[in-house]
Amino acid sequence: MSSEFDVVVFGSGPGGYVGAIRAAQLGLKTAIVEAEELGGVCLNWGCIPTKALLKTADVRRTIKDAEHFGWSAGNAEPKLDDIVKYSRDVSGKLSGGVKFLMKKNGIKVLKGWGKLLGNGKVEVSGGKTTETVAAKHIILATGARSRTIPSLEPDGKLIVTSKEAMVPESLPNKLLIVGSGAIGVEFASFYNELGSDVTIMELLDRIVPTEDEEISTAATKAFKKQGMTILTGTQYQSCIKLPEGVEVTYQNADGTAQQAVFDRVISAVGIVGNVEGIGLENTKVEVDRGQIKTDEWMATAEPGVYAIGDVAGGPWLAHKASHEAVACVEKIADLESAHPIDKNLVPGCTYAHPQIASVGLTEAQAQDAGHNIKVGRFPFAGNGKAIALGEAEGLIKLIFETDTGAILGAHMIGAEVTELITAIGVAMTLEATEEYLMRTIFPHPTLSEMLHEASLDADDRAIHI
Repeated sequence: MSSEFDVVVFGSGPGGYVGAIRAAQLGLKTAIVEAEELGGVCLNWGCIPTKALLKTADVRRTIKDAEHFGWSAGNAEPKLDDIVKYSRDVSGKLSGGVKFLMKKNGIKVLKGWGKLLGNGKVEVSGGKTTETVAAKHIILATGARSRTIPSLEPDGKLIVTSKEAMVPESLPNKLLIVGSGAIGVEFASFYNELGSDVTIMELLDRIVPTEDEEISTAATKAFKKQGMTILTGTQYQSCIKLPEGVEVTYQNADGTAQQAVFDRVISAVGIVGNVEGIGLENTKVEVDRGQIKTDEWMATAEPGVYAIGDVAGGPWLAHKASHEAVACVEKIADLESAHPIDKNLVPGCTYAHPQIASVGLTEAQAQDAGHNIKVGRFPFAGNGKAIALGEAEGLIKLIFETDTGAILGAHMIGAEVTELITAIGVAMTLEATEEYLMRTIFPHPTLSEMLHEASLDADDRAIHI
């Protein structure tokens, strides 16, 4: 056996590399196993490159709306190769950054595919070489991949997953996106702004169905205004590949079958954990519906083996993975300050246009849980900064416990709400109440003033509506 480590991490995504760095900071001899690019799916094929693509769409939108701001500008035509290159360059820089962090923190990078052998032993196969290392603690951060459904198997050309959708060789004239979660609507925004005729198909009765119902309604209105077709309560059934497209059969909301032809289809129907081929059969690790079962400290049923991030279940978000990583490692190191994460405080962000952000309970969830609630709302149309930015469409919605004033949830749609949500996340973490938000002095003119106004509105005290 060539090496022994205190901690070996499988996967270098935002859960894996953060966990490895924290372990090294605490003086633990650490190695990370990675078969592909450092940074994982999020950095290379997910969170970061999609935001770069969406920024290019924002640039086109700004140019298109230039006359509204008093400028004369020509028609902006997308240079697809350069757009894709910009996105890939951003990912490349950050992947290099992770490599630097590994070196800086003295973390051994084991290039190859990791497999659990049991009893704290790990086999790493990389090309023609295989080595075995030992670890007192093993953290599985293998992430997830796109889920597929029968008769919608991706071929990388006509039917694609999010990975291929990030590096298109051409723009489809007619694009179908099956699934309306964050991934689906972000790609809808990108391709729609670049000129594709976009249709979103969702099985449930509303898009972004995990969000508060008012936010889903506002998103539907905004996307339709931008020219997208929204098919809710619609079940994808089958498809036939044609020489230059895909004929899709689906059942619409009234139960009738329909057919339509699209140039390309993006399958965005969720993800499934990467649990295969990593040697779980050699351990007591339990898997339930593609997700590894853990306790609050991310420990599995196998002593010394932990799982974090997407492979350990939802919410499937990079920041949740990072915080699970830190909690897990600090528990391994037996720090008194270690604490498990509260998944109710994990914010969700969708970077479509308009942006969507939320944390805590929806109005329906709060009512179902038996809370006596009051709700405060404030529209972007009442905010001076939003009007000055030309972004007067949107909504801030805050949910409070009536008796205690506790903040139960926040739900937002509009410009920069993915930044605004952090303020409510901090307030909830500190167990602040409605009264604290009302007493806080928010600077003017800012979008953040809407948080103040929404808290005032819950007591019928809003000033600017």
